[in-house]
Amino acid sequence: MSLLGTQPRSTPTAPQGTSVVERAIGWVLLVGGAIGAVAAFALILDRISLLEDPEFVPACSIDPVLSCGSIMASPQSEVFGFPNPLIGVLTFPIVATLGAVVVGGAALPRWVWLGLQIGATAGVLFVHWLIAQSLYVIGALCPYCMAVWIVTIAVFWYTTLHTLRGSQGRQRWFARVAEYHGAVLTGWLVVIGALVVVRFWPYWSGLSG
Repeated sequence: MSLLGTQPRSTPTAPQGTSVVERAIGWVLLVGGAIGAVAAFALILDRISLLEDPEFVPACSIDPVLSCGSIMASPQSEVFGFPNPLIGVLTFPIVATLGAVVVGGAALPRWVWLGLQIGATAGVLFVHWLIAQSLYVIGALCPYCMAVWIVTIAVFWYTTLHTLRGSQGRQRWFARVAEYHGAVLTGWLVVIGALVVVRFWPYWSGLSG
């Protein structure tokens, strides 16, 4: 049975509890939000240490390619005038909390899901811009940042499917997409992984050599 299988349409006047599908999506939000929060917090700690000591080398700076330090030193690390990880520190705990609420059996109002959808959409667009900057402008990878890429995409994908399920649950195209939700997400991440491999192929081939 698909994680996002369709169910008979109902229009209750108020939420009466969560379905199995919603709880499954709740786990995605809970786990993804927790991982994103930890990664963002780790980046903030390293950023503070770097401000205190310019010679500090972040633990995730392994070599010229796997280098959080290179990312932190770039203008792209402060797009809005403050370190980007602050956005994750503020937003991922909210995502995790909403996931915990859903997993616990409480139904979120429609407006909360729509707010999450708006935030997840903004986040996934920003993440893909950062991916392009990391690969083709800065020329370095940050392991913590890549963890944020993955969870942001997953949260966006399943939030979007939940939104579409609520409004278009009986349409055939949605049923087909929902049936292969895992394959779509896997394919999305594989494409990004392929771009990373191609961009830094001399580095990866040197490791194997």
